[in-house]
Amino acid sequence: MKIPTRFEVMKELLERSAFGVCDYFAVKIGIATSRVRLYFIYLSFLTLGSPVIIYLFLAFWLNVKRYIRNKKNLLWQ
Repeated sequence: MKIPTRFEVMKELLERSAFGVCDYFAVKIGIATSRVRLYFIYLSFLTLGSPVIIYLFLAFWLNVKRYIRNKKNLLWQ
C-alpha cells in the first residue's frame, strides 16, 4: 500500500474543490471528468472566457444546494 505524498494529497483536494462543477456534470451525464474539463477549457478559449462566469455561478449554486441539503438533515436529527 502506497502512502500518498503531500503533493498528491494537495492535488486531490484541489481537484475536488476546484473542479467540483465539472465532476458533478460528468457524473450526471455519465462521461469522464477529464473530458468535461477539456471541453470547458476549449469552450473558454473559443468564447473568450465567458464560460468562466457560468462556471463560477454553477460552483456557487452547488455549494448553496449542498448547504441547504445539510441544513435539512440537521433538522431531522
